[in-house]
Amino acid sequence: MAVKTGSVPAKTAAKTSAKPSAKPSAKATAKPRDVMAFSFADTIAGYVKRYDRNADSFTMETSDGREFTVGLTDTTGANIVRNLGEPYVDATAQMRDMIVPGRYLFTYGIFYPQGGTHVYDAKMLTFPGAHAHDFVHEKPDWWVKQIYQMADFYYRSQFGDGEPNWREYRVGIDMTGNKMGDRQETDTISRLIYGLSSAYQMTGEDRFLKAAETGVDYLREHLRNVDSSEGITYWYHAIEIDEPSEKKILASEFGDDYQAIPAYEQIYALVGPTQLFRINGDPRIKEDIDSTISLFERFFYDPANGGYWSHLDPISFDGKSDALGRNRARKNWNSVGDHVPAYLINAWLATGEDKYMDMLVAVADTIEQHFPDDANSPFVQERFHEDWSHDLTWGWQQNRAVVGHNLKIAWNLMRIHHARPHSNYVALANKINTTMPEFGSDQQRGGWYDVVDRVRGKNHEATRFTWHDRKAWWQQEQAILAYQIMAGSTGDEDALRLGREAAAFYNAFFFDYEEGSVYFNVLANGIPYLLGTERQKGSHSMAGYHSFELAFLSTVYSNLLTTKEPMDLWFSPLPGVLPNNTMRVSPDILPPGSIRIGEVEVDGKPYADFDADELTVHVPDDKTRHKIRVRVVPTIDPFEVRTVFEGTVAEMTLTGKLDMSTFGVFQTEVESVLAKKPSRLVLNLQDLDSIANVGIRVLLFARQRMDISDRADIYAVAPNPAVAEALRKADPDQEDINVVESYDPYRDPDGLGKRPTKK
Repeated sequence: MAVKTGSVPAKTAAKTSAKPSAKPSAKATAKPRDVMAFSFADTIAGYVKRYDRNADSFTMETSDGREFTVGLTDTTGANIVRNLGEPYVDATAQMRDMIVPGRYLFTYGIFYPQGGTHVYDAKMLTFPGAHAHDFVHEKPDWWVKQIYQMADFYYRSQFGDGEPNWREYRVGIDMTGNKMGDRQETDTISRLIYGLSSAYQMTGEDRFLKAAETGVDYLREHLRNVDSSEGITYWYHAIEIDEPSEKKILASEFGDDYQAIPAYEQIYALVGPTQLFRINGDPRIKEDIDSTISLFERFFYDPANGGYWSHLDPISFDGKSDALGRNRARKNWNSVGDHVPAYLINAWLATGEDKYMDMLVAVADTIEQHFPDDANSPFVQERFHEDWSHDLTWGWQQNRAVVGHNLKIAWNLMRIHHARPHSNYVALANKINTTMPEFGSDQQRGGWYDVVDRVRGKNHEATRFTWHDRKAWWQQEQAILAYQIMAGSTGDEDALRLGREAAAFYNAFFFDYEEGSVYFNVLANGIPYLLGTERQKGSHSMAGYHSFELAFLSTVYSNLLTTKEPMDLWFSPLPGVLPNNTMRVSPDILPPGSIRIGEVEVDGKPYADFDADELTVHVPDDKTRHKIRVRVVPTIDPFEVRTVFEGTVAEMTLTGKLDMSTFGVFQTEVESVLAKKPSRLVLNLQDLDSIANVGIRVLLFARQRMDISDRADIYAVAPNPAVAEALRKADPDQEDINVVESYDPYRDPDGLGKRPTKK
């Protein structure tokens, strides 16, 4: 049943009809049986539309356009999102002044039954930033600080305050950071190595690099098997430690993969070493990458129909062995798509070798050809028989969708498209990004769901959940990165908005400020879910990968593509291992020409031997290991606005692109200018490349708040044709914004004389 607030329009939530009781009770009630006549607490996420000081309430609009009236009380509190390792930021005293139109926020409150509907009182407001259009997660160093805190948590949990000793590593870590059990698993060790490597690359913290390198040594010594006769490398599932002995376990012991070698475990055996390979260039790691790819190509690959088997028989290495049971001759998302983000892209970034890019393209083509299922579902199909016919009966999945896998496809197709452009990749990514919010996101509270039915049942108006409506940390990662890269690559305003909303939810609700790191799951309303294995910070399912990958790549996409800020990367190649002593430093596959090297330091001193546009550094050939910091910068200047006052006239000079990613800067400056009550705004637009409608709305709203006399005007001076056309479309009669060719403050020093000539 839909729940309404007092001011929700009828189209938003219709009243339910009363159903008479067949057997009235002795205590008759006027309330129909199907009316939700009880109070309940919940979260609403959305944008402020207006604040009514007399009623002490405000109207907010959800991401999908529904309105709610939110009442404030004398016990309502407010806070601003804070990072891991930061103190609580209280905003209660100023919260009413912060409730301004267009501001995105979360409110946790209580719905009370009243008058056949519900009214809503807020108990806590959470602001994603201190200013109206500010998102803290877009600060240049936000994710850098976050990844340091996470790496520090896992380092201390596994190794304490001493040197990294991987014999002490354990898969299980409880919520407080204490180790559990005597088990070590290949893919969890590898995922932690990924996290530590990424943390070093973003912070330059030496202990993280040392832990990553000793971790790779341990992984290779204890969990790797090199079959020289077959020319392959494969990885054990796990080790059981019983000092001084260890028991190696080849085949998986988990129910989904029992007594088989699952492809995803072999794939994730490479995730950590490959990320480290980007930093130190260790040729042993490259040998492991290539020989494990040989395993995939020789035994997992289906030469008849393409794609990779989801499992191999541990004895015969046959993906079609009858011993595999329900996993016989099956393919799935993990066995096909996970090659891309786990190691293939990073292997190509580190080497530039065509064989890795060719494999990336082959995987992307396979996904684009076989995974979409538009005729049956908005979600992709994830499980297949050997001929690519759909497997709708496998285990827990049946005909169900993992929301994050859809978003992961969109994110990674865009990455590959930047290197090998293909319109089909962009079309599928865009289709997924456009479709998923309705079916996979929580448009009431924010955030993204886990596993849902791929097809809605008869009369079902909403997607049904497989087990629960909780939200896992890794699903949030997929959404954030999918929309961030789409926005950064195409300038799509909806993608930018959805990426911001997803990142705001993650940063508002997933941090464990008391113990450290992030929670596995939160309830739909954002409250942490702390039962069973989901209470843990380390398990077979959680091991320092997705949250670290998010921190790394969100910095890349946000800084370099959206907010146009530099990013520092740290490297430490082993002496003499890089071909031609050339180190490749691109942090991801980004739109061609979008980034370049700004500066390089070697051991803290400026260094000039690099190719800025090729994103390569020629490292010193002196048989010495160096610590190298590379600053990567966007090639397009960020949006800038500068203001000077001539009497009562504010002259604002705008430079760059005024769009969804930058209008917050403009809005903040305009607010500052309006506080000084100017008689006129003169906008010098000679260097403004483009203006989006959101920027024009800032001006129209500013004009509304200025003096209504004829002398209080906004002048847009010397815009290029595209900007002039956009302004005229928004204000065709030029009643609010005067588009002019020139404005001379010296001939009209107070801005109160002759009106400039319009074009």
